[in-house]
Amino acid sequence: MYVRDFLISKTALLLVPTIRIPVIVIAVAEVSAHPRIFFVIFCPKKQSTHTDIHSLERSFVAFFKPKSRPKLSSMTTESDEPLTPAGRLFLQPEMDTIIHLALGMKHPIDIDSIKAFLKNSIMINHPRFCSLLVRDRRGREYWRRTEVDIDRHVIVLDSPVTTPDSHGSTSEAAVNEYLAGLAVSTPLSAEKPLWEIHLLRDQRCAIMRIHHALGDGISLMSMFLASCKRVDDPEALPRIPSGKSKQNETRNERRRRRRNWGEVLWGILMMVWFNLVFVVDFVLRSLWVCDNKTAVTGGAGVELWPRKLATAKFLLEDMKLVKKAVPDATINDVLFGVVSLGLSRYLEHRSPNAMLEGLRLTGLAMVNLRDQQGLQDVTELMKNNSGTRWGNKFGMILLPVYYHKSGEDPLSYLKRAKSMIDRKKQSVEAHFSYKIGDLVMSLFGAKVACLLNYRILCNTTFSISNVVGPQDEIAYAGNPITFVRANSSSLPHALTMHMVSYVGMADMQILVAKDIIPDPEFLAKCFEEALLEMKEAAAAITTF
Repeated sequence: MYVRDFLISKTALLLVPTIRIPVIVIAVAEVSAHPRIFFVIFCPKKQSTHTDIHSLERSFVAFFKPKSRPKLSSMTTESDEPLTPAGRLFLQPEMDTIIHLALGMKHPIDIDSIKAFLKNSIMINHPRFCSLLVRDRRGREYWRRTEVDIDRHVIVLDSPVTTPDSHGSTSEAAVNEYLAGLAVSTPLSAEKPLWEIHLLRDQRCAIMRIHHALGDGISLMSMFLASCKRVDDPEALPRIPSGKSKQNETRNERRRRRRNWGEVLWGILMMVWFNLVFVVDFVLRSLWVCDNKTAVTGGAGVELWPRKLATAKFLLEDMKLVKKAVPDATINDVLFGVVSLGLSRYLEHRSPNAMLEGLRLTGLAMVNLRDQQGLQDVTELMKNNSGTRWGNKFGMILLPVYYHKSGEDPLSYLKRAKSMIDRKKQSVEAHFSYKIGDLVMSLFGAKVACLLNYRILCNTTFSISNVVGPQDEIAYAGNPITFVRANSSSLPHALTMHMVSYVGMADMQILVAKDIIPDPEFLAKCFEEALLEMKEAAAAITTF
């Protein structure tokens, strides 16, 4: 139980009947080894609306929320490197985002071994991981090289991780509770490079915290894998699943389309139409159009609310079996079909009589815009003139799902997901979002660009990402890894999902605002059962 819950249950009984003016009760406590400020707002019922209370809550929390403020510097040096537009965006208070990568360790964690490994790793020699964030008098941010003190970046927790909600829970649940605590109001210090590693010795878990300004998920996962070795061959790097070249795909498509000019013309017309529809939809979502309110809807200020985290676990073999049931389907199609079916089941459980058939819930997905899809070669990422350069090179696309009641063929969710994603592939929505964000940043500055991105988050229902992990069992600092999971710090969404595959498994971290979605474990079960339903339907097709 959080401190604020205790205050509500005890103090409210005394204050609520008698208050005539707004009252704020403040308490300080330590949760997940981090200090927290909790507060309760009591307002006279007749004088205050929910909007007033939420506005006051957001303002009050924002005032106390610690921020990673760059160091002020009177002048820049020749070696200072300016941040990219995307990097500046992720430093704005509303979009301040930290990526968390949780690694399960097979053997007990050796602190000295981890520190020695880091000192000689490729990561510590990367310019972003050994640079301070500084800001000149005009407010422009720069990277400035510095000496890295490993001891300041490695945070060791020798005692078991416990939180108010994790007493008597399993090791996995305790780690998830710890990660949920890190997701809200736990910034990285600007007095050192923007990364750190938390070592949970009792749970045998290492948590890498890396600011999104340093790079996107593809860059950071590629960097992480370049630092690991295969368990079956300690001298070999992990095998990275091969990514298809977009240029090669284009050539193949052109060869195929030359056979039928009618198909070429129809394809061009459909591409133009989908581009128009999706781009207009994206622009409207960044301004005022929003999803209808449901049991999983977030909104402005929700990024400051307490979080819970659960894990949905999938077998890659099950996902591959399901995708074979629909011609040309991909793992991403299956994932989004599972999310669509699982959300329908969850909403039917939470609001059985309030949901309209076919109600739209819009997701937000990040798309890698590099020439080569999937994970990248780190040496290629470091080339400035490469199409696979390091940093944040991704666009956003809107992925709508629709609520349907039970009784429908599970594979119909996959077919709809594939049809929608295929149309998105024919559009320039992801490239448009990247270019328009870069243009707004250049013309109007980071604050305006941040406002537009924040509006998109507030006007949609959830965010989702999927990163392909290593095919082989790998070791970090000589310690075999049992699982690889990723999530990020909280967003205005009440629901964010991040999936990473590793050695035949795909774990999806489900981060929720617990006051809106109090049962993320049940939601994870809905997703797991959705895949099993699709698997049974796919098996029935192959049988006949």
